[in-house]
Amino acid sequence: MEHFSGKIYTMGDDIDTDIIMPTEYLALPSVEDMKPYAFSPLRPELAGMLEPGDCIVAGKNFGCGSSREQAPEVIKALGIRCIVAKSFARIFFRNSINNGLLLIESDLIDHVQEGDVMDVEVGRQIRVNGATYPIADLPENLLEILDAGGLVPAMRKRNGLE
Repeated sequence: MEHFSGKIYTMGDDIDTDIIMPTEYLALPSVEDMKPYAFSPLRPELAGMLEPGDCIVAGKNFGCGSSREQAPEVIKALGIRCIVAKSFARIFFRNSINNGLLLIESDLIDHVQEGDVMDVEVGRQIRVNGATYPIADLPENLLEILDAGGLVPAMRKRNGLE
């Protein structure tokens, strides 16, 4: 069972893919080039503040809007360890898993503040400020994809190509 800790950055409800990665930056040559503009319509300073291992905790409907894969790709490239939200747009959820980004559904946003540090035991619980919040276990096939770093590496491993 995977275990990690990360600093929390909070967001509200309905964080759409245009907030995560604005359309005007999609023509940049790579996700690395896009990183400074992540979340810029809502919090222009955020991309520069994030450090590898940090976590995003948000409200409902995170990742709504278009199905652009650059949204989870840029979040992962920023080093975000996981996103915890009340709910996720379904296509964002699947794009995130396929890109190796852990998503956890929980109402944690109602119990934490930005800057808190959360301790995560994947498939078991999250601990913050002395309180424990149970989380659902992910199916084995999704854990396999996350452990491999995404769908393509998982399939390469499964088919003996790595």
